[in-house]
Amino acid sequence: MDTVELLKRVRRVEIKTRGLSDKIFSGEYASAFKGRGMAFSENREYQHGDEVRSIDWNVTARMGTPYVKVFEEERELTVFILADISGSIDGGTRGVSKRDRITELSAVLAFSAMGNNDKVGAILFSDRIEKFIPPKKGKSHVLRIIREIIEIEPDGKGTDITNALDHFLSAMKKRTVSFLLSDFRDSGYEELLKRAGRKHDFVALKIEDPIDLDIPDVGWLPLKDPESGETKWMRTGSKKDRTKYKAIELERSDSLKRAFARAGIDSTTIRTDLPYIKPLMQLFDRRG
Repeated sequence: MDTVELLKRVRRVEIKTRGLSDKIFSGEYASAFKGRGMAFSENREYQHGDEVRSIDWNVTARMGTPYVKVFEEERELTVFILADISGSIDGGTRGVSKRDRITELSAVLAFSAMGNNDKVGAILFSDRIEKFIPPKKGKSHVLRIIREIIEIEPDGKGTDITNALDHFLSAMKKRTVSFLLSDFRDSGYEELLKRAGRKHDFVALKIEDPIDLDIPDVGWLPLKDPESGETKWMRTGSKKDRTKYKAIELERSDSLKRAFARAGIDSTTIRTDLPYIKPLMQLFDRRG
């Protein structure tokens, strides 16, 4: 991609997402992550004498015992974005790829943080760390993050969420508000996800394309795994095969939700074929 085209794409993303951030998400972001003039510090189990209004009902429901939100005097937060840029992220069937969605969501979150004078950093990962961007303030830094997500051509094709989380936990010693954006085509990272959830205010955003669940009837279809490079043929004309495929994907999705719940982190699904405003607003509202 030449420089002129890159700058045009960055500018288009800025125009679209900054308006949303300024007009829609800034207030929700502040209330979801900063509390009433105080900054969220951690969750802990309810103790005798705690105010009932401080109970975190989402965490309480997940853990099965009352938990409260603990706040500290409001200070600047550090927002961190872990963006999956592996091979499977380039796919998309409705004119919008998963990478497009991740770019826009990262921009919305970064501009929301900027509007609250917070620092923003990022890790772009595949099956390795492709780019580490230390947290900084300012518009030029936010635009750099957007530019890197658009421009970078990953050296790796697979997905290694464990490695990304391990690098993040090693690099960010102080508590952050962090977002992991991925289609989660990986496994074996649940323990590190739990560590991230305990140490940081951590949120998972699962990016999903319609074809992840429903393959249309188009005859024999070569399905190439963008990460392993392996190609398998699927008989999409067979309703039985399509139903089996969907059942496997639905179980994978349910398993992910259970893993997020066990890790004690909030999550939502963002589809490439639907607006992302509603699920983000609902996520922020649940936390507010």
